[in-house]
Amino acid sequence: MKTLNQTNKQIEQSPLEYYLKLQYPITFYPDAEGGYVAQIKDLPGCLTQGETIEETMTNINEARELWIETAYEAGDNIPLPSTDDSYSGKLMLRMPKSLHRRLSETAEREGVSLNQYIVSLVSAAT
Repeated sequence: MKTLNQTNKQIEQSPLEYYLKLQYPITFYPDAEGGYVAQIKDLPGCLTQGETIEETMTNINEARELWIETAYEAGDNIPLPSTDDSYSGKLMLRMPKSLHRRLSETAEREGVSLNQYIVSLVSAAT
């Protein structure tokens, strides 16, 4: 028996083809044992691997389709692709006063703003 929420959810759900055409961001990274791993972070658990980038791309597209089809058939929520719009570029950060002082002094010696200096440190670390 379907509940009212399940019935409404099915009525509001777009056709399967709509979800299959969505373009999700894919993250590729080298596997420690060789080959590559690909992941679609917007679709929890949707990841795969392959020996080459091409094979990994083929595998992640297949995994995406299977993930979406399975979720659709089960009536589960299918998240929409994330975009850069969800990131403002702003970060509020609390730190010890002593660290703030050291960072500020170093930024001044380098001739850059504190924000620029912290961004360069974070960029170098990633």
